[in-house]
Amino acid sequence: MKKEFIFFGVLILVVVVLSIFGIKSLNGNIVDGVTSESPLKEFAMDSFYDENGVWFSLKEINVNKGDRVRIKVTNIKGKHDFIIDEYGINEITPLNEEVVIEFIADKTGEFVYYCSVPGHREKGQWGTLTVSG
Repeated sequence: MKKEFIFFGVLILVVVVLSIFGIKSLNGNIVDGVTSESPLKEFAMDSFYDENGVWFSLKEINVNKGDRVRIKVTNIKGKHDFIIDEYGINEITPLNEEVVIEFIADKTGEFVYYCSVPGHREKGQWGTLTVSG
């Protein structure tokens, strides 16, 4: 019986602490006041190569801090992936399939997105994500 009281006491303490300091979710629902109701910015790009190099069809993405970002990447030729190191994004983009990448832009600055297949970034398959404060 005493163990049950201790358990419920600890549980109540955890709930009180979380309500005082705020709950920060790891699944993107609430992060530093940013919610799933934040503005959605959508972008689409193709991933491919030609005789001049290897490319993403979209070289710049501009969003504001707190925006929900949705990037649709379609690989139309070759073998590619889509990486943004600072956001922990590392997605393989299979041929002729649209891959949807979503995240909250919770860091400001300029971040390079690129393909990590050897030689692709060096041949031009990269772009810049700019998140304004």
